[in-house]
Amino acid sequence: MPKSEVARSKMFRDFSVIKDRYIKTNHLKYWSLTMRDMSLNYDIKESEMRFMLFAYDLEFFTIDYMAEAYFYNKHNLYQRLINPLRQKGYIYKHFDKLTPSDTREDHLFRDELKMNYRVRYALSQTARLMVSKFYRKIDGEEQINVPS
Repeated sequence: MPKSEVARSKMFRDFSVIKDRYIKTNHLKYWSLTMRDMSLNYDIKESEMRFMLFAYDLEFFTIDYMAEAYFYNKHNLYQRLINPLRQKGYIYKHFDKLTPSDTREDHLFRDELKMNYRVRYALSQTARLMVSKFYRKIDGEEQINVPS
């Protein structure tokens, strides 16, 4: 690959920005600053924020599904992410145990009944608002507040 053609007058600059026509988007450039802002101002760890970003498009989820999709051990996922987020109010039990109905069709066609029903979790409204705030900050629509 040939070297790019750069004017010699730029030779002593600290940096030179590439023209916009060569770069489509570069919003993740502010990932680190945005994560630091969210961690300092909203009492949330980076791993918890990443988990909420991953779960943002899901209406609800089980631990089994999320462990497989997030490539995490079920026990560790619950202990390190789901339980702390639930205690902080960012995740809630959307469908708790003993929720399924007692209709005849449910007993015939479903594997999950009363005692073996898996809890469905969901992001709370607070968590959804925090994720949308994160996206606004990373897109440059909202100011990133990090102490210097």
